[in-house]
Amino acid sequence: MVYDVIFPYVVGGVQLRNWELAKRLSGRGHEVTLFGMKHWPGPAIVEREGVRLHGVCSPRELYRNGRRAFLPPIYTGLRTLAPLLRERYDLIDVANFPYFPFFSAKIATLTQRSRLVVTWIEVWGSYWQEYLGKAGLVARAIEKVCANGTTNAVAISDMTKRDLRRIGYRGPVEVIGCGVDVAGVTSVGASAAASDVVFFGRLIKEKNADLLIRAIALLAKDLPEVRCLIVGDGPARDGLVSLIHDADLQRQVRVVPFVRDHAEVFATMKASKVLVLPSSREGFGITALEANACGLPVITTRYPRNACCDLIRDGENGFVCEPSDGEVAERIRQVLVGAGPSPSDCARSAARYDWDALATAVERYYQRVGTRA
Repeated sequence: MVYDVIFPYVVGGVQLRNWELAKRLSGRGHEVTLFGMKHWPGPAIVEREGVRLHGVCSPRELYRNGRRAFLPPIYTGLRTLAPLLRERYDLIDVANFPYFPFFSAKIATLTQRSRLVVTWIEVWGSYWQEYLGKAGLVARAIEKVCANGTTNAVAISDMTKRDLRRIGYRGPVEVIGCGVDVAGVTSVGASAAASDVVFFGRLIKEKNADLLIRAIALLAKDLPEVRCLIVGDGPARDGLVSLIHDADLQRQVRVVPFVRDHAEVFATMKASKVLVLPSSREGFGITALEANACGLPVITTRYPRNACCDLIRDGENGFVCEPSDGEVAERIRQVLVGAGPSPSDCARSAARYDWDALATAVERYYQRVGTRA
């Protein structure tokens, strides 16, 4: 599996998905290697929980001015080619974001006559120009090249599958999403640091944590004891802290650094009552699954590029609402007064996405792809 970073050295949805699937496939007797930047001390190749980790280059800063930088994935892609060519792999699965390691994986599979699978996290199409301006035309062209570079495509969400079709891909697409460690969630107790509302995520513009703060400001007018915990780091952090101060919400809202220990993530969620994920862009929304598994309903916002909307069924495991502070505040209030989904309904919804079941789906897909003539 090829991606530019590896869990838990860098925390994020794609690397978590790779790691959870890799260790389960390894446990079933498959030899699995994760390729990415080397964030650990010692040799470039190490083994952890039966999975081989191959660090192809020294770490590079992934973000610049709050956005993914171009040079790190280019560098990682170039440094991945030689180690991929040195060994024979039956199948190479490369995540489409970022795109540049795709080209090394493509060359390696053609040289070795092995199978290439591209796992599509997101498809941006015309959104590239909104995100990068004129440079987005280049990114959009690269995206189309990658889409035409394989007949084995996995999409992590129905939204991504629809978007892949929209940019012209006509081959078969298997939808295999992300998951949650149901057993791991069950084994963890609640943290002593209680909150009413919790947010987890990288603090960037697209996560819209400011919308949540404004919603809390509305709630605090008649629920002054409401408590909100924002967990994350990123370039928007200082602005969020200023917004909290300007709205005089220091008692109601706290911003704390990102939690790397997954057990601590679950414990923090279990000590809260509702998770709010107001993102304008989510490739999947693993955080929503984890919150549901912890018994928390999820409030997310209706945006065209928010795949989390596909996971939430109104009244069953949360609410999808318009991206306004008033509507978000009203849905939070609904949960806090006991008129939202029950913890057992939320947990039951998340159980469908257990990592073990997803590992079985991926294993069967790899075997099917590997036996094609």
